[in-house]
Amino acid sequence: MYTAIRWFAGHPVASNLLMVMLIASGYIGALISTQEEFPMFDIPMVQIGVPYLGAAPVEVEKGVCIRIEEAIEGVEGIDRTMGGAAEGWCQIMAEVSQYVDKTVVLSEIKNRVDGINTLPVETEKPIISSVTKARPAVKIALSGDTDERTLKELARSLRDELARVRGISMVGVDYVRPYEISIEVSEATLQEYNLTLENISRAIRASSFDMPGGTIRSSSGEILIRTTGQAYQGEEFEEVVVLTKNDGTRVLLRDIAEIKDTFEESFLVAEFDGARVAMINVRQVESEDLIKIVENTEKVVSKFQTTLPEGITATIYMNAADNLNDRLSVLGKSAGFGLLLVLLILALFLDLKLAFWVAVGIPVALMGAIALLPATDINISTVTVLSFILVLGIVVDDAIVVGERIYAHEQMDKSRLIAAVDGTLEVSTPVIFGVLTTIAAFLPLVMVQGMMSDFFAPLGWMVIFALIFSIVESQLILPSHLVHRREAVSQGQKFARLRAFQKSLVKGLETIANNGYRSFLQRVIGWRVATTAFCVGLLIIALSMVISNRVVFGFFPAVEGDLVYAGLEMPEGTPAETTLAAARKIEEASKSVNSQLTRELDLAAPIIKHTFVTVGKRSSRGGPGNGGSPWGSNIGEVVVTLTPLKQRKDLSADIVADRLREAVGPIPDAVSLTYDADQFGSGAAIEYQLRGDNIDDLRLVAESLKAELSRFDGVFDISDSWRTGKQEIQLNLLPEARNLGITLNDLATQVRGAFYGSEVQRVARGKDDVRVMVRFPEIERKSISNLEDMYIRTPDGSQVPFYSVASFEIARGFSIINRYDGRRNVSVSADINRSIARPEDVVRALESGLIRELATTYPNVEIEMGGEQEERNKSLSGLAIGSLLSLLLIYCLLAIPLKSYAQPLIIMSVIPFGAVGAIVGHYVLGYELVFFSALGMVALQGVVINASLVLVDAANKLRESGETVTEAISQAASKRFRPIILTSVTTFVGLIPLMSTPTIATAMFLPLAISLAFGILFSTVITLILVPCLYIIVSDLGFGSKVNDEKITTSPADSLVGRQLVQ
Repeated sequence: MYTAIRWFAGHPVASNLLMVMLIASGYIGALISTQEEFPMFDIPMVQIGVPYLGAAPVEVEKGVCIRIEEAIEGVEGIDRTMGGAAEGWCQIMAEVSQYVDKTVVLSEIKNRVDGINTLPVETEKPIISSVTKARPAVKIALSGDTDERTLKELARSLRDELARVRGISMVGVDYVRPYEISIEVSEATLQEYNLTLENISRAIRASSFDMPGGTIRSSSGEILIRTTGQAYQGEEFEEVVVLTKNDGTRVLLRDIAEIKDTFEESFLVAEFDGARVAMINVRQVESEDLIKIVENTEKVVSKFQTTLPEGITATIYMNAADNLNDRLSVLGKSAGFGLLLVLLILALFLDLKLAFWVAVGIPVALMGAIALLPATDINISTVTVLSFILVLGIVVDDAIVVGERIYAHEQMDKSRLIAAVDGTLEVSTPVIFGVLTTIAAFLPLVMVQGMMSDFFAPLGWMVIFALIFSIVESQLILPSHLVHRREAVSQGQKFARLRAFQKSLVKGLETIANNGYRSFLQRVIGWRVATTAFCVGLLIIALSMVISNRVVFGFFPAVEGDLVYAGLEMPEGTPAETTLAAARKIEEASKSVNSQLTRELDLAAPIIKHTFVTVGKRSSRGGPGNGGSPWGSNIGEVVVTLTPLKQRKDLSADIVADRLREAVGPIPDAVSLTYDADQFGSGAAIEYQLRGDNIDDLRLVAESLKAELSRFDGVFDISDSWRTGKQEIQLNLLPEARNLGITLNDLATQVRGAFYGSEVQRVARGKDDVRVMVRFPEIERKSISNLEDMYIRTPDGSQVPFYSVASFEIARGFSIINRYDGRRNVSVSADINRSIARPEDVVRALESGLIRELATTYPNVEIEMGGEQEERNKSLSGLAIGSLLSLLLIYCLLAIPLKSYAQPLIIMSVIPFGAVGAIVGHYVLGYELVFFSALGMVALQGVVINASLVLVDAANKLRESGETVTEAISQAASKRFRPIILTSVTTFVGLIPLMSTPTIATAMFLPLAISLAFGILFSTVITLILVPCLYIIVSDLGFGSKVNDEKITTSPADSLVGRQLVQ
């Protein structure tokens, strides 16, 4: 190390080139790195979807879901399966273990599912894929007063334009129905021509197809043979011959059927600011840059707008780059102000030029870290910028210690080169190992388990990278700069006064260190056991607050955006018109809230920019912890877009959601009515997963939980996933039918063909797969009497009335059957007002009361936590394991340079006091302790011990030079007083701008900053008092160095305790 330090100190060109190389590499890394609002969450899931069109959930569960679960059971690497059965669709999600290759699991699942040969004939081919990293980047509303087909085709044109842009790979059109050709034949017509729906289907298949016919190999070359008769448009099916009579006359399809070339039969309403809308979703995948996506999209939309017919507009409805820019702007300003404050502190208490070159280490370390971004697949995001703010005052710590020692050696009349080498070498061991312990402290951030690991890992890695480059800068670059810095030149009277003021501050700090602090320390050492006992008492008080639940850790706070969602769910089977009327009520209430808030805040423009109303489908948020897109005529949603945060005077979107909830009030018959403004979160604040085989038991447990949750203040939007399904007509075959040769399969097939339809063909029309369906007209599928009037065809071709061969009964089925690890599952969830109650308190009360009772009453029902609390437990367990490993690594890193087993424990004794300071800081500033707070406390483990390491290392060197233990620790404490104070103060002031600007954009990051800032301050005070006491107590016990030990003056009380300890 000596050779490298001396060589770089004597070769300024080399050190400057190294600095320039790091800065230039960082600049290049920033240019080629992609940008995103938050790190992408890797969802370790493989999804299996199987369409079973027209089937009830029970049929889907028995015929498809259970068979798939049995097939993939035992696949190595699957932690659990979840999903369920809905009307016409089965979906199973397989969660892959964290360290298993997802592609291998995907391949094995495909092989097993493809090997299932017992799926119902009516099911379509299973769709198996891995869940990709993608996030909504831009949503474009194409709206206007036009028909559905025109709007869909225009939306697809815009989608194609966007998909051709480089850097945009995932674009989709939403809120449009698929095309469908419906061939409708009435029962009366079938009887008139003695036809069946199956006869018509066979006629269509026989007349509408393309088929290759081989090749003619003539002398002039090969000629292909093709039969071309496939019908693609509705009118092309009109000429299909259905029946040829004996007299040669033909019955064409148009003679007996109404052919509709239109959309699939489903109810879907989507309106944007009162006009029909189709939504184009542009999503950001892992390797794409959010800013570039938005810029390119805006250009394409602006150009496309000029080609649109009059009355149709393309509006950018959601732009994720706005939130990114807002957060980066606030964090960037905080970083800038923090850097200025750090420079100010350094300039006040160090030589001005020394302060300047010490401060240069900050951009060098940060740019070195940025240079590694492309190689580590870490993108520029708000988390990346946050990591730079957190490390702002930490990376300069080692430079301060090195610079201060070089400056001290220069005061000994040494040449600059010798002073630089000697000063750097004097503290190189504690500096390097101090940084290594800080790195060890941040390792738990990259070891967090669960879904949130992808969120915290980049923060930990960026801090680690910056710390590594801070070692390079402080050991190789800084000494050279200080050796070759120019002599101070007279700058006039004003600068002379400034330098005189600065020197007075430096001298004042030295006076405090050598006189006030040292004399105070000597008295404290005399009462060292009492002092230690007092500090332990502080720890006991803090620990008791945690044990008594006066201090409770929350978890990941939901990140709010500029959208407010009002989700509506009516009873299953509710007519779409009823759901639409309820959605209109919410829409009208939003207009009232808009005018009220705009007036109250005295805004120039309305606070609500756009309103999006949909019935039949709910929007997908696209973030972790948010659900998918339920569909059905009973599903509705109203989404209001707010003006940007600054334009609405930093009004929280949650407040808008609360006002909307109050304005709407209860909606009659609504099963669920929720309001939230979360851009993404870690799941529901309170959620329980109930699993069992008896659905009645699950329903009763869910009702009990909901009733209990409703008793807690602040708990709202309580709901469960259990839904009574639509009314079902369950068919039974009469004994008389069997005498006619009619089987249950005949009955089911003919009824399905009449009321759901028989898919005759699926034709490729452009980019669409269009289903061709043969069924009864819609007017004959509207009542139970239509079923009773139907005729069933016997094997010999005769017709008998439905009621003569079949009976039916009306019952209720399921809406959705959720499944978890092969068992039925019902979830109970609720939101909570955290200013009134905390989820942890509610969960604790439930666990100690109702949950125990339910476990006894319903032993076959498993009750487990889900949502935010599940992620909290996973993350905290990972953090705890990582923290223990970190402490072990820190101990080893301290024991090696100190060559002692006891002294590392002295240094590490200040770690718990960092947590005490963090708790006090949250209390003083009025913030709740959340998971980010815990992360800050873990990171403190390495930061707070640096000062102790420098202090103990200096004391050891003084003892080796012949000083007594008391004199050694006293001199070391006074000598290291200035660098210890400066390193702590710079770290604290670097975080002040972030803590003093509590905007919504940065609210989620403040607890982490508070933990670091106040933890360092408090632990620094403890370091300057407790560490010297423990250093001497260890010597009293005979574990310290035996060099020049003396009989130490103690207080009477400490003398007694000391004798007892030795004995």
